Amino acid sequence: MTAPTYIAPAQLCVGLYVRLELDWASHPFTFSAFKIKSQAQIDTLRSLGLSQIRIIPSRSDCAPLAASKLEAECGEDTAQAPPVAAATISDAIAGKRQRLERIGKQRAAINECEKKLLSTSRSIKNLTRNLFARPQESLKEAAELIDGMLDSMLTERDIAIHLMSDRVGGEDVYQHPLNVAILAMMLGKQLKLPADDIRNLGLGALLHDIGKLELPENLQRKTTPLSPAEQNLMERHVLHGLELGKKLELPREIMAIIFHHHEFVDGSGYPKGLKGPEILPLAKIISVANTYDNLCNRPNPRDSATPYEALASMFSSQRARFEPAPLNLFIRCMGVYPPGTLVQLSNNALGMVIAVNASQPLKPCVLIYDPSIPKREAVILDLEAEPELQIVKSIHPTQLPQEIFDYLNPRKRMTYFFDVSPGDA
Repeated sequence: MTAPTYIAPAQLCVGLYVRLELDWASHPFTFSAFKIKSQAQIDTLRSLGLSQIRIIPSRSDCAPLAASKLEAECGEDTAQAPPVAAATISDAIAGKRQRLERIGKQRAAINECEKKLLSTSRSIKNLTRNLFARPQESLKEAAELIDGMLDSMLTERDIAIHLMSDRVGGEDVYQHPLNVAILAMMLGKQLKLPADDIRNLGLGALLHDIGKLELPENLQRKTTPLSPAEQNLMERHVLHGLELGKKLELPREIMAIIFHHHEFVDGSGYPKGLKGPEILPLAKIISVANTYDNLCNRPNPRDSATPYEALASMFSSQRARFEPAPLNLFIRCMGVYPPGTLVQLSNNALGMVIAVNASQPLKPCVLIYDPSIPKREAVILDLEAEPELQIVKSIHPTQLPQEIFDYLNPRKRMTYFFDVSPGDA
């Protein structure tokens, strides 16, 4: 292993890649490792009072400035630049404090979302199990659940969609309807639908797969490809759902979602092969959210698409299946890099998108890989507050070295919940 390379602060210059061997909170920079781009960064680095600074020659654009003979003999930096103005250092420290505050708020938001997700998942599990034993009570609970979500969504504030950890994701058979409900209701809000329509989207999403309750459980959980006979049986869940909906006396809008959620506007769906005008509008919205979640959460997680791949597939090879307005708006709301996407930033840092704001889809929140920071304290960057950074590309989990994979912990299953941004829109 090559020994680390250190230089005196006086040898710093633009183009060197430095790695600060300091606690992240004790220096003013966004990253502990970065390429120097300006004299202001050099001045700030020199103000840290370090006797030596580590550089990574292989990632640098140039060699460090030559050290003077006196520096070599005395070990002192006699070529120090003028001290950085106190105001500059103060501004830099204030900027770091603001970042720390944002990270704290982001962690708090994630923790709150996880609590709500656990509670909501338990409610969905209970109402699904009791749907036939206590149908009216179960439907009332479902309506109250959706009304609570609707009250939170119908504000003038932005909605943020958060990626949840696998440990709170719950059973996929119950998590799928909640994912579809959250994504469809978000899309309904962005489409500026009336509150009643958004409510029907949420309730329809929770119930869209009730017909699967009539199917063998081993078929629902099968992780290998279905045979033609099994696929035919699986497709009958929409017919079973229609019959169950009639028994439960569900509203017409909910019945349409249950019956039409696998229909596509180009006529390639089932059970009737309906085309555009024949499919009710709310079902077209559910179709977008349902397809996305099914692509990201296959019965066998190894067959699942990454969120980036799912959106790319829906926009390129499957675009004709969907109504253009909801599909295009869904992609804009989720961002080019949806929650769960592994990404590389413009400074070559690697991370995972953990939240996206519907109004700023190109500026998500990214969990950053930094080996100098413990995984449980990993930096979360809000790219809206970091204008100098952009996402340059997505990365497939299989491309990550094992230590980075373990640090970022890409999800086996994509599970989402939402919150609203504090303050004014």
